[in-house]
Amino acid sequence: MSSQNPVFIPGPTNMPEELRKACFVPTLDHRSPAFGKMFHPAVAGVKRILRMTEGEVFILPSTGTGGWEAAISNTLSPGDTVLAPRFGMFSHRWIDLCQRHGLTVQVIETPWGQGAPLAAIEAALRADTGHKIKAVLATHNETATGVRSDIAGIRRAMQASQHPALFLVDGVSSIASMPFDMAGWGVDVAVTGSQKGFMLPAGLAILGVSPKALAAMQTARLPRTFFDFADQIRTNASGGFPYTPPVGLIAGLARAVEMLEEEGLEAVFARHHRIAEGVRRAIAAWGLQPCAASPDLYSDTVTAVVVPEGKNGTDLVQLAAQKYGVAFGVGLGEVAGKVFRIGHLGMLTDVMMLAGLATAEMCMADLGWDIPLGSGVAAAQNYYRATAV
Repeated sequence: MSSQNPVFIPGPTNMPEELRKACFVPTLDHRSPAFGKMFHPAVAGVKRILRMTEGEVFILPSTGTGGWEAAISNTLSPGDTVLAPRFGMFSHRWIDLCQRHGLTVQVIETPWGQGAPLAAIEAALRADTGHKIKAVLATHNETATGVRSDIAGIRRAMQASQHPALFLVDGVSSIASMPFDMAGWGVDVAVTGSQKGFMLPAGLAILGVSPKALAAMQTARLPRTFFDFADQIRTNASGGFPYTPPVGLIAGLARAVEMLEEEGLEAVFARHHRIAEGVRRAIAAWGLQPCAASPDLYSDTVTAVVVPEGKNGTDLVQLAAQKYGVAFGVGLGEVAGKVFRIGHLGMLTDVMMLAGLATAEMCMADLGWDIPLGSGVAAAQNYYRATAV
C-alpha cells in the first residue's frame, strides 16, 4: 500500500499535514494550565459542531466502540430494556455490546440497505405502555451499507408516542461531515470518534451528553470506571483529566475544529455532498447501484456499491490494494462480498475522488467486469465541472 495515495475507506480518513503536525506536541504536564489551554477549546468546539445548547462534552481515550460503551454504562442498569433497529453491521455491533452488558435489547430487524424504520419504532414505543424501554438506540450513518437514517424523524416518533426513553445516537461516520443537530433533534447522547470527520488518527471517543442523560447517571448501575462521566466532570471543569489523557490527539482535535470552522460547517457539508454525488453518478454510469435502497437514504460519507451478479466485491478491494496501492472498504456482515465501499469523507476533494474512481474502474476492468473504462470518471467529471465553486 502506497503511503502517497489517499485512502477511500470510511475511516480512518486522510489526515491533513497540518493536523499531523498539531498532534506532535512536546511532552507537557497534563495537570498544568498548559493542558487546559488546549483542552477547553477542543470541548467548546465540539459543542458547536454538535449544535449543543446545554449538557457536557466528554473526550475519552478510545474509539467509537468505547463511546457506545460509555453511553450505555453511564445511563442504564443491568436488565434494562433498550429498543434498537438492526440494519447494518454497526447497528448490529452496538446491539451486541448492549447484550454483553446484560441489557435486554428489543431488536427491530430491518433489511440491510434500509434506514431506521420510523413507523416500527413508533409502534414499539406506543406498545410499551409500562415504559420498560429505557433508551432508543439509532445509528445515524450505517457505514456498512452507506445508509443515512432520519434522526429527527425518530425523535418525532418518540414525541408522538409520548415515550420518556433516552435517545442515544451513533454519529461516528456522520458528525463533522454531515449535518447533525443534537439540540434540535433531541439527542441525549451523541457518539463519534476522532478518525472520521475530524480527520485525526483513531484514539478518541467524543460524546455529547444532554442534561437528561446526565441525570440518568444518578440511578444507572452498569459498571463503569475508565468511562465514568462523573470522574470526568470532577476534573474537566478545571482543565484536568481523571487519568493520563492523550495530549497529542486533544491538541489535534482543537486544531481540527478550527479547520472545520475556518472552512465553514455548511461548506464542509456541501463539499461532502458534492463529492458523494459525483461518486453516485459514476456508479450509475457503470450500470451499478448503491446498497442504500432509495436516494433519501444516501450517505454523503460512504457509498456501498452493489457488485454485478456473480462478482465479489472483496476481489476488487484486494486487487486495488495489491496492484495499485489504494484502499477501498470491503463488504461487512450480510453484504460481505456483495458490495465494495467507497469512503468519501474527511480531507477529500473532487480531484482526489476522481483518482479513486479511476482506480476502481481499472480494478473492474482487470477483473473482467463489463465496465467501460472512463465511464464513471467522465460522469463524475461532468458533475464536478458543473458544480465547481
